Amino acid sequence: MATFVLVHGGGHGGWCYQKVARRLRRAGHEVHTPTLSGLAERSHLNLSGIGLETHLEDVASLLHYEDLEEVILVGHSYGGMVITGAADKVTDRVGRLVYLDAANPVNGQSLVDVAGPIIEAARPFGTVVDGVELVLLPGPEAPLLYGVTDPADSTWMATRLTAHPWRCFEDKLDLRNEDALWKIPQYHIVCTTTLATRDPRLLDTARAQGRLWDIDTGHDLMITEPDAVTAALLEIAAA
Repeated sequence: MATFVLVHGGGHGGWCYQKVARRLRRAGHEVHTPTLSGLAERSHLNLSGIGLETHLEDVASLLHYEDLEEVILVGHSYGGMVITGAADKVTDRVGRLVYLDAANPVNGQSLVDVAGPIIEAARPFGTVVDGVELVLLPGPEAPLLYGVTDPADSTWMATRLTAHPWRCFEDKLDLRNEDALWKIPQYHIVCTTTLATRDPRLLDTARAQGRLWDIDTGHDLMITEPDAVTAALLEIAAA
């Protein structure tokens, strides 16, 4: 039995992994789908102090308090920033890192540094609430931005997406245990439609190592292609 911790991206919550988590549990694995502070069912929290470091602590603390070991730590989109920083804090508890169409940062980078114009394009459509700048505002058309077109999935998503503090995307990673961190095996599951936004050298290396899966779907592949995502994760668990 493997232990998976599935970390969502910006504006989402642990809810977005329902389909994949259900399949992994049916296969006999332990699965955790934490929601990061300030989002989804935790959106009622005071947002003024929430940044990238908050989210790193959310995940690192889960691994510590649940006493999880040899974790397959999966991050989607912005969640790639989170799993990298969280793993740096608890390298002894992480067995594999999986970047699910996700940011692949190095020390000192922010999501803005990694994703550039893609994430910056969201800022003009944001708002400020109680002094906190928020982006990725929810609405009935928001699922389309994540590549979700199925009417049932879109309706389900639209009622669950929440705004995200912009600060999280500008905060830079401050890694302290890089020697141990970069020894953790890394795997990549990417969407064919977003390949052009990824580092080609990184993907070429991953492909040569047999650690890359391409899925022809939109960005929220855990919703649109749960069978394919689950199959890739099971292969990674067996590696």
